Amino acid sequence: MTDTAPAPSRRRENTRTRLMDAAAEMFAEIGIEAASVEAICERAGFTRGAFYSNFGSKEELFLALCARSAETTVAAVRERVTSIEDRGLDATGEVLQLVQQVLEVTGDDRLDVLLGAEIRVQALRNPEFAEAYLALNRALGESVTQLVTDIAQVRGLSLRVSAETATELLLSAWVSTAETALMTRQTPAATRAALGARLEQLVRLILE
Repeated sequence: MTDTAPAPSRRRENTRTRLMDAAAEMFAEIGIEAASVEAICERAGFTRGAFYSNFGSKEELFLALCARSAETTVAAVRERVTSIEDRGLDATGEVLQLVQQVLEVTGDDRLDVLLGAEIRVQALRNPEFAEAYLALNRALGESVTQLVTDIAQVRGLSLRVSAETATELLLSAWVSTAETALMTRQTPAATRAALGARLEQLVRLILE
């Protein structure tokens, strides 16, 4: 027997998803403070009633977006790490290529970069948002740290810093490069090239 969710639950989930997608676009484009509930509803094609039956406030929706971003990013990174490890770290290529394959999960998407920047700005201002952002960073960092550790062990390499510090440096470089590329209107190909150059410098400094 197939277990199916009631139609109202599916409709509610669809409504939430469309509202969150519309809000993500608006928060990325103009920021959470400038994006009104009315504008989000108009973009999503729903009424204020539909909004407030799913979210208590614009801030609650923003936190839901933080959680969804965390789940999506971490799941994508973990899937990429698992895929690389399943293929065999010693036959995949250079260390730099391994790291790039993981960190290129996102970064070319303009809205993703903008939304990430907005989340960081709000996290600096609001303790509740900060908690959500730090949770995302911890989960993402754990996955990348595991990859760094596995690469070092399999290849018999030594790290000049801890795996956690190496991960922090790599992720900081990724964020900085992605945001700079967006500011300077670089193409995705140019962004990947810039990221590759930054990562190569860091990998050479991190590995002995």
